[in-house]
Order: sequence, then C-alpha cells, then structure tokens
Amino acid sequence: MSRIGKKPIAIPAGVTLTVDGQTVTVKGPKGQLSWTVVDDVEIKQDGGELTLAPRNDTQRARGMWGLSRTLVANMVHGVTQGYEETLELVGVGYRAALKGKALSLQLGFSHDVDLDPPEGITFAVPKQTEIKISGIDKQMVGELAARIRKIRPPEPYKGKGVRYAGEKVRRKEGKKK
Repeated sequence: MSRIGKKPIAIPAGVTLTVDGQTVTVKGPKGQLSWTVVDDVEIKQDGGELTLAPRNDTQRARGMWGLSRTLVANMVHGVTQGYEETLELVGVGYRAALKGKALSLQLGFSHDVDLDPPEGITFAVPKQTEIKISGIDKQMVGELAARIRKIRPPEPYKGKGVRYAGEKVRRKEGKKK
C-alpha cells in the first residue's frame, strides 16, 4: 500500500480543480496546469479534497498511485505558491546577466552562453553570481536548473562551476610533491 497515495489532496481557496475523465486541470492565482492520470488510477473529488486509488491490485497500478498523487499535489502547490530554484556561480570571471528575458552566462568559455526561458519560466539575477529560476511547473524548473548546471558542473579540485544553492562540492587534493 502506498503511504503517499493514501493521503488526500487538500484544495485551497482560490484554486479550482476540475476532473474530466482522467484529465486533471488545476487553475490558481499563478496560472493553469493540466495532466492526464493513467487509467490504472481512479480519481474521486469530494468537497475540498481529491483522493486517488488504484483500480486493481497490479504492481503498475500501485506504482502509479503514489506517483499520480504526488504529481497532482505538485500542480496544486505550483499554481498557488510556485517553485523556485537558486543556482550559484563559483569561479573567477563567472557571472550571469539578463538580456531582456534571456539569461546570458559567462562561464570561462570563449563565448557567452545565452538561454531563452521556456514559456512559464522566469529568470532573475539578484547578484552577478546568483541565478533564480521560477515557475509553476516543478518538473520544468528543476530540469532547466539541471541543464544550466550541466553547462559547467562544479569541478572537484578548485570547486569552480555552476552549483545549486547550498550544494556541497566534494573537493580532491591536488598533486603532491
């Protein structure tokens, strides 16, 4: 039995959640998201709560039960509060700037790396060495942060590169005489 799947999803005030067959649509103050739940999971909406249950006792149905509940809960959280990921640039000459809505990164290459935000995602650069990625879709925010980090991941000898805020980089000792 899925411990996560058993929990009902509370629908806060100001959020409208509609279920059309297997498609769940969530509208809130920050925007709208929709997702189609797999056929193995049954959706029930009663009052201010949404519950999910497996239709049968197969391994796939039980596996999708908790996943579906988490994804719908993330949609509700996204349209009410949104998601934000913070990246830090560590290294001499490493900096970020906004060009309109696009993000321009100087990461030690011979050229600047320019990134246009996908729809629903916004960049903010409070400091030259800090990037904030925000949006309502948790998966898109996390994936974009991972793609930016992949451009110049932190290296273990000097710790230079793009890292998540608060990430600890395991350092290696250099050459010995």
